[in-house]
Amino acid sequence: MNTVAIIGEGNLADTVCKCLSGLVLVRSKDFSEAIPSVDLVLVLQDEDNSSFFYEADQMLRPRGMPWLCAYVSLGEGIIGPLIVPGKSGCFQCAETRLSLAGSNRKEVEDYLKKLVSEDYVLDYTTEISSAGASYMAHIISAETEKVLRGDRANCEDHLYLVNLSHLSSTIHYVLPIGTCSVCGQLHDDSAELAKISLQKCLKQGNSYRSRSMSDLKKVLLKDYWDSRTGIFNDKKWGLASTFASAAINLPLGFYDEVTGGHSHSYVNSELAGILEGLERYCGVTPRGKETNVEGSYSQLKDIAFNPSTVGFHAEEQFEQPDFPFIPYDPDSPMEWVWGYSFVEARPILVPNLLAYYSMGDVGGFVYEISNGCAVGGSLEEAILYGILEVVERDSFLMTWYAKLQVPRLDIKSSGDSELILMALRLEAVTGYELSLFNTTMENGIPSIWALAKGRSEHNVNLICSAGAHLDPLRAAKSAIHELAGMIPMAERRLKERRLEAEAMLDDSFLVQQMEDHSLLYSLPQAEERLHFLLDERNPIRTFAEEFHSLPWQEDLTEDLKQILSVFHSLQMDVIVVDQSSSETLRNGLRCVKVLIPGMLPMTFGHHLTRLIGLNRVLDVPMQLGYADRRLTPQELNPYPHPFP
Repeated sequence: MNTVAIIGEGNLADTVCKCLSGLVLVRSKDFSEAIPSVDLVLVLQDEDNSSFFYEADQMLRPRGMPWLCAYVSLGEGIIGPLIVPGKSGCFQCAETRLSLAGSNRKEVEDYLKKLVSEDYVLDYTTEISSAGASYMAHIISAETEKVLRGDRANCEDHLYLVNLSHLSSTIHYVLPIGTCSVCGQLHDDSAELAKISLQKCLKQGNSYRSRSMSDLKKVLLKDYWDSRTGIFNDKKWGLASTFASAAINLPLGFYDEVTGGHSHSYVNSELAGILEGLERYCGVTPRGKETNVEGSYSQLKDIAFNPSTVGFHAEEQFEQPDFPFIPYDPDSPMEWVWGYSFVEARPILVPNLLAYYSMGDVGGFVYEISNGCAVGGSLEEAILYGILEVVERDSFLMTWYAKLQVPRLDIKSSGDSELILMALRLEAVTGYELSLFNTTMENGIPSIWALAKGRSEHNVNLICSAGAHLDPLRAAKSAIHELAGMIPMAERRLKERRLEAEAMLDDSFLVQQMEDHSLLYSLPQAEERLHFLLDERNPIRTFAEEFHSLPWQEDLTEDLKQILSVFHSLQMDVIVVDQSSSETLRNGLRCVKVLIPGMLPMTFGHHLTRLIGLNRVLDVPMQLGYADRRLTPQELNPYPHPFP
């Protein structure tokens, strides 16, 4: 006959004992007494007690005994997950997911207010009633029976949430956390694991992707989205947008990151938003490996990437009060991760503060965000889109800082009915006038600057976006989708913050956050700063005049190799850091960071501009025929850029 141990004391433990009276039970209030070998251990508490559950894991994991925890927290009964030693997923994974995804709950806000003021009255009970204990005991008994008969499929990695006010329950999937200190199994970062050998990668249909959205749909929502336990806990459709857009919320503890998807389908936009969110999730900090290299560049230069090639902040920026970064010192120790250099064809060390986000970390020498981060259904796909993301931002910034008088594109000349209809729809629905500009740089990868200009009846004057792709039509469509999603937000933002925007006109350093950039250029007074782009004397060109048609290749890797050869001919390296985590790898999704030294990195906040050492912005305008000589730093655009 099966034997079950019940560890804990209180109303819940007593009630469960009564429900399981038909089994052989071992009862103990804590782990001070030796626990005999049993088929299942139930660790039950009337309130949240993380240290008690940690003790349970320390005792039971080495003995290979499965166990299930249950407790009450913030007016809810929490049951599960079933913890099976030797497998990832544990009570701490569940607690972390619940804490992050549930950070927006009213109960959490009430609890924090109670901590500040003892007189604050909570809207929920902190004690478990007899009815609540009975309801939870019924679920625990049912789960116990399933485990004892060998049916663990719906018990592992799942938990029940019981509302103790009206006794309703929901079941939620808990994705194991690769970095969990209890059950995580991170491998050490190494040069060997950083090696990249490009493999054949067939495209899906007529896309430049290795996996279709219909294929990804099966896993993205199931594994990653849940309002209470998911990596993503909220999603909203942008019903005011011209096309189908969706916003996905990624809770990161101290702040929420909102990612977006834009397409002709709300479902596909949701999925695209989740994919972008996974890219951000993996790009913030190492989640798939244990970093283990520390030292200065001077010590490691034979095997390390030279940070001085990525563009620094100016000396006067470091003199600003409360500037969050320090000047780069090649003799200062820092953390490094392994990446792969395609020019040198070998693994190479990359500063952690360049391989992942650096937004004011201790010892950081540059502001670095999602530049070059991308997710793909294969490593090759992720690298390709990481390169395209670097190119998109670089071409926009090159055009802005060098004030390039790039040609306006005749949209109708594209001959693409979808693109033409998208442009007509955007103008008909919003009333904004759409313009596309060819901002392709010396690498030849088609890059598009899209601009929507409001008419007299609009409050917002200008909104900008960008796109880059091997196919100029896809680059244009991507930029238009992005633009359409921004228009409602820009209109709302200007209504709320017009006075702030007007102050930014006089003081560029008031542009501090990402949304401030587009806010500033919503004002008609800022339009003169874009005269170089809007000058009616600039040429209007057809798509055929500006872009060469590329032969279609079934193998996406062949496209990638051609791009790599272009950068090699330009004497520019492409360095890839694999940011994939166990959460993405479980579904074959790869996340990477692509660094192309010399390309202009996107920064948000005018005080964080990075241009020092990036001479391309001075040289390329002459190479492309936009200038008759090399530019000087003093000639560069001094104003905040209008990138969204």
